Amino acid sequence: MTQDTQLPADAAKRLTWPLRLTYAGMLAERVVRAFWPLWSLVLLTLASLLMGLHEALPLEAVWTVGVVVVGGGLAALVYALRQFRAPLRSEVLARLDATLPGQPIAALSDRQAIGTGDAASESVWRVHLARMSARLDAARAVEPDLRLARRDPYALRYMALLAFVIAVLFGSLLRVASVAEMGPGTGQTLASGSVWEGWVEPPAYTGKPSIYLNDVTREALSVPEGSRVTLRFYGEVGELALHETVSGRTEDVTPATEPEQGFDIAESGVIRIEGPGGREWDVEAIPDAPPSIEFEGPLARGEAGRMETPFVAKDDYGVTGGRLEITLDLSKVDRRYGLAVEPEARDKIVLDLPMSITGDRTEFSETVVEDLSKHPWANLPVSAELFASDDAEQEGLSAPQLGELPGRRFFDPLAKSIIEQRRDLLWNRENGTRVAQVLRAVSYKPEDVFRSETTYLKLRFAVRRLETRLSVDQLNDDAVEELAEVLWSLALEVEEGDLSDAQERLRRAQDRLSEAIENGASDEEIAELMNELREAMQDYMQQLAEQQGDQPQQDMAEGEMQELSSQDLQDMMDRLQELMEQGRMAEAQQLLDQLRQMMENMQIARGQQGQQSPGEQAMEGLSETLRQQQGLSDEAFRDLQEQFGPEGQQGQQGQQGQEGQQGQQGQGQQGQGQQGQQGQGQQGQGQQGQGQQPGDLEGGLADRQRALRQELNRQTQNLPGAGSPEGDAARRSLDRAGEAMDEAEESLRNEDFAGALDDQADAMEALREGMRELADQMAQQQQQQQGGQQGDALGRNNPSGNRDPLGRDQGENGRIGTDEQLLQGEDVYRRARELLDEIRRRSGEQERPTEELDYLKRLLERF
Repeated sequence: MTQDTQLPADAAKRLTWPLRLTYAGMLAERVVRAFWPLWSLVLLTLASLLMGLHEALPLEAVWTVGVVVVGGGLAALVYALRQFRAPLRSEVLARLDATLPGQPIAALSDRQAIGTGDAASESVWRVHLARMSARLDAARAVEPDLRLARRDPYALRYMALLAFVIAVLFGSLLRVASVAEMGPGTGQTLASGSVWEGWVEPPAYTGKPSIYLNDVTREALSVPEGSRVTLRFYGEVGELALHETVSGRTEDVTPATEPEQGFDIAESGVIRIEGPGGREWDVEAIPDAPPSIEFEGPLARGEAGRMETPFVAKDDYGVTGGRLEITLDLSKVDRRYGLAVEPEARDKIVLDLPMSITGDRTEFSETVVEDLSKHPWANLPVSAELFASDDAEQEGLSAPQLGELPGRRFFDPLAKSIIEQRRDLLWNRENGTRVAQVLRAVSYKPEDVFRSETTYLKLRFAVRRLETRLSVDQLNDDAVEELAEVLWSLALEVEEGDLSDAQERLRRAQDRLSEAIENGASDEEIAELMNELREAMQDYMQQLAEQQGDQPQQDMAEGEMQELSSQDLQDMMDRLQELMEQGRMAEAQQLLDQLRQMMENMQIARGQQGQQSPGEQAMEGLSETLRQQQGLSDEAFRDLQEQFGPEGQQGQQGQQGQEGQQGQQGQGQQGQGQQGQQGQGQQGQGQQGQGQQPGDLEGGLADRQRALRQELNRQTQNLPGAGSPEGDAARRSLDRAGEAMDEAEESLRNEDFAGALDDQADAMEALREGMRELADQMAQQQQQQQGGQQGDALGRNNPSGNRDPLGRDQGENGRIGTDEQLLQGEDVYRRARELLDEIRRRSGEQERPTEELDYLKRLLERF
């Protein structure tokens, strides 16, 4: 570019780089717009050559495509030369000037035409030029516009670029060179001598490299089975021929003189090229061994009843997948009770095997972990087999593993009964009638077997639904699965119970550990139960300490009071675990019984039991109302069964009516109103047994429902906690229960038993919700009362209550001791040595108080 003489030198110097960069951008624009068809065609042609497309086409087609490509290239070149024109300096100045306000470059190139010689006019002109010159500081190079969307609406340039990138990644430059072999002079060159080339490509999953046969000088080859052999003969057809015995081909065999040969190695043999420059190889086919897999242990029961099955798998090139198949070993099942009938057809259990995460799958060990506790085959004899597969679609099979399918074990007798009936129902739905009868028998006296009334009501509701399904013959797969899930939840609720009650949790932990010892449980289960016992013991002792700090001590019981320290309990727990680890189960059971007896005999300071508070009386009354509502719902359910089949349900009705009568007689009475209800209930049931007409029976149920509604109104009026949020919420819930009872009464009078059942269920749910809210109100009130009495309890000096929760005398001045004879029993010397070691250990802890360290020092000096 030459400097424009019309532009001032200072301005031209300041615009040097913006003008150069703008020129380069304009040049790039015109090159791209003119030459994009040419370079798109070149990239597409190179991509075709790199991918070897010319080798797959006949020679005539290659020549035709070549002529078309050359012609298209010439046309694209002519188009580019006609379209391309280098940008002029004036065009560059104009583009740059267009980006500046007021076009200062054009202004600086102008000359004053009017007012020349007038000083004022020239002064104004100079000010104008100075202003335009200042605007040149904002000059920046103009970005080029390289967009070709209008000229290339189908984006052919991008398609060509993509094809070229793929060809570079996956193609080969050697294939481009093969174009020369298709030239006119190639025939004369090859006529002077025939040549060949060949490759052996092992299967990709083996990871073995390809072999170029022209470079192999040895006569023996060892390659994996399934390797692909490719041979090409160049020269006169017939001068070179193939002879091989490795493919095992008998049909559709390519002629031996075909210029291109391809086959797979299936067995050991010979590959020989006959003719000028031929060669022979003895090929050894290395077979692909099938994978092997074996169990490394039994079907073990892990934490929470999960199945943990270790295995080891091997393969020469790596295992790609596997599965564990579990089938029921019907011949070893104890075919009694609910298992006496033939089981329903059920698919085998198929679990995918976990693969090694290290990447090396030629040999690895893993463990199948799966929770199959809910499966109908849990804890039944099964047969398990392992399968492993590789890339060659070969499969390895392990020896069968026989044993019980691990699942969660239940120790509570009621939970075990529910789980057993759940298993029988899933075994065959024909057991439905028997399951309903057994569950009703189990829940015959709920006060003896159920710790929670809610659990009892849930079980009765599940039994009722099962009997309804059986009565209408609609016990389908969905119903069975739904009932099985309900029974499983109930069993868990019974087994785990209310874990917030530390004393009950401790008793249950002791029972479960005792039963596990008797049944010969595994070490893992015993260790898990032992940890549960330790945690329950700690929670129980902590609760005792908290209660002792808040409550006065009650009168001493007759007989000698047995007191325990926390260290004594810890020593007994350690000794118990030591005996179980040594396999001395009889001694462990004896020590566990001794621990149970000592805990039961421990005397803890508690407050004297006074009269029931208004809240407790209200809770008892509502509980009785809920029980009576459940009884009415059961009778309405039996009437609903009579509508579906009176004859088929007659025997069952009599049995259930007798059960309901006994349940009504066993209930406590809460006043004259409740006594009247009970008398009505017994009278109605007696009439049912005598064959009373249905219409009278329904009237009796409706009257009893109305009486129960009136009793609920009386209880609501006397409900404590008025004004508190919890008390108001409890009243609202009881009001909803009353409304549901009214609707149930109306449904009973209209003989709509199904609607009455729904209304009664709503009433019971509202009753339970009201009881929960009332319990929350009582707990909050008790907490407030204990907080106000805590200061008085701390300052009270009661000689009979001056002991901590562990039975030790607190004394005065911080003295803590016990009058228990610690050194007693057979192992006196070991116990004395342990006590001395403990004193020494504590005396070495300098963070303890100075008074305690002095006391420990005096003990060491004395003993």
